[in-house]
Amino acid sequence: MADVPSHHLIYGMCTDFVTGESVVDTDDERYRQKLARLLVEEKGYAKTDLEMRVKIETLFAKQFVVSIIDFIVRLKGKRFMVIRYGPGSLVTRERPAIAAARVLDPRYRIPFAVVTNGEDAELLDTLTAKVLKQGLEAIPDKKEASHLFADLEFAPFMEKDRRERELRILNAYDVEVCCAGSPCVLPGAPEG
Repeated sequence: MADVPSHHLIYGMCTDFVTGESVVDTDDERYRQKLARLLVEEKGYAKTDLEMRVKIETLFAKQFVVSIIDFIVRLKGKRFMVIRYGPGSLVTRERPAIAAARVLDPRYRIPFAVVTNGEDAELLDTLTAKVLKQGLEAIPDKKEASHLFADLEFAPFMEKDRRERELRILNAYDVEVCCAGSPCVLPGAPEG
């Protein structure tokens, strides 16, 4: 195992299925790789249809947060779906995924967001925030997405106040608090 301080069990390094880059091999990364294979091998997307590990940086109340969007799926040159992975409950991940889809592209609101824990998933409408479908099968394949595409609206989500609220939501949900306020056991951690 790699000697990298972390709260995750690290198995070493692995090769990202989509980008070919070397990434840290953790249980969470193994789920991300499984999802990447699902998107390409079962859902029919090309690797070039996927953007990986896109960051949104926010700073509110002296709290700097980097939110990671695990996958962005493109179709016909437009970002049409964001996918965020996280272990555990999907419900707690819905709101920040919707916020990310609303602010990620400054030209338009990305129509769909998916939250997944690798075993289950929810497809969300980013305009209404409603759950449209559940289960990994809810993630539209490329053929289904092409049919949906004609009815999708790629409208700007640019109202300054509303955009800032969505960024604040991302900041609040994605902040990482080391060791839940207790001293951090990682060597050299500033929290420890």
